Amino acid sequence: MSNVKTAVLGFPRIGRKRELKHALESFWAGRSEAADLLAQAQALRAGNWAAQAEAGIDILPSNDFSLYDHLLDTAVALGAVPERYGQYQGLEAYFALARGTQGRSDCGHNHGHEALEMTKWFDTNYHVIVPDLTADQRFSFSGTKSVEEYKEAKALGHVTRPVIVGPVTFLSLAKNGIQPVDVAALLPRVLPAYAEWLRALRAAGAEWVQIDEPVLALGLNGVTTQALKEAYAYLNEAATGVKLLLTSYFGGSREALELAFALPVAGVHADLVSVPDYVGVLKTIEAGDKLVSLGVINGRNIWRADLVAILDTIEPLIARFGKDRVLIASSASLLHTPIDLKSEGHLPEDLRRTLSFAVQKLEELAILARAVNEGREAVQAELAAASAAIAARRQSKTIHRPEVAARLAALTSADAQRQSPFATRKAAQASLNLPLFPTTTIGSFPQTSEVRKARAQHARGELSAAEYDAFLRAETAQAIRWQEEVDIDVLVHGEFERNDMVQYFAEQLEGYAFTKNGWVQSYGSRYVRPPIIFGDVSRPVPMTVDWAVYAQSLTKRPVKGMLTGPVTMYKWAFVREDVPLKTVAFQIALALRDEVNDLEAAGIRVIQIDEPALREGLPLDATKRADYLDWAVEAFRLSASGVRDDTQIHTHMCYSEFNDIIEAIAALDADVISVETSRSNMELLEAFETFRYPNDIGPGVYDIHSPRVPTVEEIRDRLTRATRTLKPAQIWVNPDCGLKTRGWAETRPALEAMVAAAKVLREQYDAVYL
Repeated sequence: MSNVKTAVLGFPRIGRKRELKHALESFWAGRSEAADLLAQAQALRAGNWAAQAEAGIDILPSNDFSLYDHLLDTAVALGAVPERYGQYQGLEAYFALARGTQGRSDCGHNHGHEALEMTKWFDTNYHVIVPDLTADQRFSFSGTKSVEEYKEAKALGHVTRPVIVGPVTFLSLAKNGIQPVDVAALLPRVLPAYAEWLRALRAAGAEWVQIDEPVLALGLNGVTTQALKEAYAYLNEAATGVKLLLTSYFGGSREALELAFALPVAGVHADLVSVPDYVGVLKTIEAGDKLVSLGVINGRNIWRADLVAILDTIEPLIARFGKDRVLIASSASLLHTPIDLKSEGHLPEDLRRTLSFAVQKLEELAILARAVNEGREAVQAELAAASAAIAARRQSKTIHRPEVAARLAALTSADAQRQSPFATRKAAQASLNLPLFPTTTIGSFPQTSEVRKARAQHARGELSAAEYDAFLRAETAQAIRWQEEVDIDVLVHGEFERNDMVQYFAEQLEGYAFTKNGWVQSYGSRYVRPPIIFGDVSRPVPMTVDWAVYAQSLTKRPVKGMLTGPVTMYKWAFVREDVPLKTVAFQIALALRDEVNDLEAAGIRVIQIDEPALREGLPLDATKRADYLDWAVEAFRLSASGVRDDTQIHTHMCYSEFNDIIEAIAALDADVISVETSRSNMELLEAFETFRYPNDIGPGVYDIHSPRVPTVEEIRDRLTRATRTLKPAQIWVNPDCGLKTRGWAETRPALEAMVAAAKVLREQYDAVYL
């Protein structure tokens, strides 16, 4: 008698001790060889397969591992590498695409290459490298990575299901310069390479391939629908010999799922976590003899699954399709979750027992499969434990706080409005005495090895609180002096006391909890430890006032107070699921409002409230976007609107496609917004050709995610381009993002070039605006 099998769509790559990060950064710094990096990667893959097999997972993924990013891997596999990188080979070429290259000649000009654009992977905080294609792009399958990793797993005794990004999603995320590519035109060009890719995997022994098309989650239109039909008709006729499991996640619609089942593929995955309504669709859909993959264990969040409720949901579906045609799976790749809860013994037991990380999610899948195959009585204790944990959370008095609810209930529309319109505020803020094209940075300065060492020593008790504070004050003072020497106009204190732009604040707010090893990949070797929002959020005491006041005491130039906005504070955390996201955002907004008001009262005239996750939080379902933007904008304004007209409010956004929400960005009513534009070649500025942005804006003039140092000429040219769509009096000059991940050897010359370029523009325009 056949049994239902379990599957995982992908597993975290980084290693339990962040081995991949350390190996990458050692290789980039020249401290190790390529062979060392590749050996560590191989060891991580072997460990991942072993962990999944030991947990009882039947179908393991391969090619879900990447040294940097899976969309970049796809471009490389398809031979879609821009000609300008032709001088590089192997890993050098791969990392040139991801990170850019540095190269100076005797003339002083930078002859390196900028990295490819980076954006968010749908609505996650994972960043992908955007493929850069031409209108006449030639594709050819040139990637052995997926084939070799399949063979590697097989040699270890694991028969895996390779994972590849599908052709329609690949093209839909690609660009031709700053423009989206013509999917319909390039699809016939790329499909032969995909067919060759699938044949290569079949020749290696693969029976099934997981082909990811999360573009289905974005909603169907004529182009996407036709492209999907054309793509899978072609691949079906190409007789590759491999069975395709068409996989989408993060969202979707009835029409999207119906289309997926209508395509000539051997199986379809349905994300029942993101789209609970798929259950009803599956009860009526004509699936033929297709395999049905039920995504029931959340690949995006860390809360323990309600196993009994899941069984109640899937058992009728299994009865309908038959055990031999159903997989019980994660909703999406587990890439977005920490690896193992076992290393978080410090968490309160009542919270810990309600959590589930990647390893625990494997165990949940195995429990579900046993319940279906052997009967619920076979796992009665496990089911009871899960139900008890969920019930205890619902009844916990540490989660719901009446005083927080009362404050929300008392809000009025006036609380989200500044006292005066922008023109009046800008006149009042003239007292800041800033020049045309004022310069600033986004907030953080390099977290050097000395800073990280001092933080670790303090955490271990090897450095007293007084000694640590003295160290941080010295770093801050040095940063202030250096910014004055470079002649930056609005300074930052450098954030040396902060571990992360979300965690630092979360640690000082009620309602958050924190892991010690809950790392999740953001991009490349950049990992974050998202805090956990488990209950109502409030601010017991000021969080940043002392550091802002200290930094301001060191200079006569304005120093920005630096905060993280309400949407980003929940979006870059593992957020509770028992209340609406709007409620969480408003709770955080009120906590930040208190901090903003305290900063102003302490004499801080410029306050930045970063919202890089605003676009990322936009629902993939277009019908839900207007409602989200309404309350997300209101949450920001609620945090910022308690100040006087002469207090200047900044915000910052990066690495997302913002053109389609430009009206919402304007509605934030920040006095100054700084945005990422350099890596996308100032693409955002196109929005201003049709939309008259009312306030001031700082289009990022150089890419901080690359070690490459820009020249004065490059920055000047970007600023000149900005003046074609913005008034010079609107334009601020700043990098794309914070400088935490860079070194001082790159930061100093880059900011010197930035200030020099701003001064060139001032000389050009001052006579007009004086």
